[in-house]
Amino acid sequence: MTVSYETAKTQLLDAALAHVPFDGWSEATFQAAIRDAAVAPAVARAICPRGAIDLAIAFHHRGDEAMLDRIKSEDMSALKFRDKIAAAVRFRIEAVTDKEAVRRGTTLFALPMHAADGAKLVWGTADHIWTALGDTSEDVNWYTKRATLSGVYSATILYWLGDDSPDNMATWAFLDRRIEDVMQIEKFKARMRQSPTLSRMMTGPNWVMSHIKAPARMPKMDLPGSWTAPRD
Repeated sequence: MTVSYETAKTQLLDAALAHVPFDGWSEATFQAAIRDAAVAPAVARAICPRGAIDLAIAFHHRGDEAMLDRIKSEDMSALKFRDKIAAAVRFRIEAVTDKEAVRRGTTLFALPMHAADGAKLVWGTADHIWTALGDTSEDVNWYTKRATLSGVYSATILYWLGDDSPDNMATWAFLDRRIEDVMQIEKFKARMRQSPTLSRMMTGPNWVMSHIKAPARMPKMDLPGSWTAPRD
């Protein structure tokens, strides 16, 4: 029976997760997943040209999708925006069904040859959170928001990996402290803008940043691939 691309990839990922705690996101895990999922090796390689690396990326995307589903289902209208951000990061962590798979993925994406993939995944998670919460930034703030949240998310994940407190209470406290640190930076930036001396010193940098635009986005379509329109 012929299965779809997405079904076969899901089968490979589910099969791989049983081996990741022992062999990491490695070629050995990929070959074991092929055997366990009964997917033809040529088909598996076509679906995942880089083997287990592509499965590790798919595992991260699965967590992002679970997080987005929960954000949509939760009523966060009464929360302050900083609390919405904290809740979204928490939802992302709670979406993980296999902590060891995340630990092994962190090791994989810390390697120099895979660091760009890891950075892209973290940035993507931050982008998903801001977009889901209704961010409408079209200037340099689009980048700074995602860069800051990427740092908060990465630090929280690393803390969580070593957290053995009941219900991850220590991790949630750590997350709150990191977000409070960010809020202090934002307060400092606001005071700097209100200072006549400092605002004059920032005239040049502010002019440069005013010309930075967020990337244009095309609406999602049920077609393969995507295209980003150039901005003026």
